[in-house]
Amino acid sequence: MSSRRYNFFSETDLKIYIIGDEDTVVGFLLAGIGFRDGLGKKNFFIVNSKTKKTEIEEVFKEYISKHDCGVILMNQQIADEIRYLVDLHDKILPTILEIPSKDKPFDPNKDSIIQRVKLFLGGDISNIK
Repeated sequence: MSSRRYNFFSETDLKIYIIGDEDTVVGFLLAGIGFRDGLGKKNFFIVNSKTKKTEIEEVFKEYISKHDCGVILMNQQIADEIRYLVDLHDKILPTILEIPSKDKPFDPNKDSIIQRVKLFLGGDISNIK
């Protein structure tokens, strides 16, 4: 009798990555989204007042280049800091979802997905709150 170990996780499985403030990241980690691989790499990055813009840019570039990244959840205020990079990303995967933080309300006029929908449909989103 051989003891085979079956690998139920394949390279095609996509993960959620998170770039956010501490409250947002901790909430998702408590929900079970966080992981750390064998090399110590994790799927989340906490941004605080001491985090440099270049660090956020490096993490964002790293996440969008990962083959297993399906979605990047980002606080909108952090996405605003690197808006030019977020707007340059034009691939379907990973999808970048901007989410509100508890400190700042969500502004749909800044959201890149809503802007693309607006462009596609030619509609007015100014009344969305």
